[in-house]
Amino acid sequence: MSIRVLICDDQPLVRAGFRTILGSKRDIEVVGEAENGAEAVALAERRRPDVILMDIRMPVLDGVEATRRLVAAGTPARILVLTTFDLDEYVHAAIRAGASGFLLKDVTPANLLEAIRIVAGGDALLAPSVTRRLLERFATTLPPGEGSAAALAELTSRETEVLRLLASGMSNAEIASELVVSEATVKTHISSMLRKLGLRDRVQAVIVAYETGLVKLGSG
Repeated sequence: MSIRVLICDDQPLVRAGFRTILGSKRDIEVVGEAENGAEAVALAERRRPDVILMDIRMPVLDGVEATRRLVAAGTPARILVLTTFDLDEYVHAAIRAGASGFLLKDVTPANLLEAIRIVAGGDALLAPSVTRRLLERFATTLPPGEGSAAALAELTSRETEVLRLLASGMSNAEIASELVVSEATVKTHISSMLRKLGLRDRVQAVIVAYETGLVKLGSG
């Protein structure tokens, strides 16, 4: 079963480039193209993509607001934000709105394909070092955490520890090694933690970890 992808970018050449890369793979199907966020919102409802490649700066409706509207509408699609700059001032707003990660537009074809497969599988794109910088920059804009106990009270001590390690930048394999458990056990803890906190994915979990003070700026 192929991964359905919607491409949203105001530059025809960029859209054509992505379509060419994605169209060469049997497990990925491009189901539509949008040149602004408003078109993306409308097309997502009709085409039901699994992944949306979302540019940030576009006319009519930018990628941040489009992401916010899609998530608020309950879209099952995972949104990958595309940006020209690794610390685009708007990207953290898109992450907060519910995007599952972001990519630079100079990403290699191999990394683009890997990113799509990662988020389509229900994970979030947090590995690139530039994403860590983004999240730490995002953390500096947060007010002091309030109600942290209420936010984390539903978690077991092990789930809280997994959240801390995850937010510090560790992969599932690294968390498993640190806690001396299997990767399957780590995945179970993460799924339970996301469910209890009402979160979409790991990106939002990292944000909660920063907001509540579980992870401090520059830790990990």
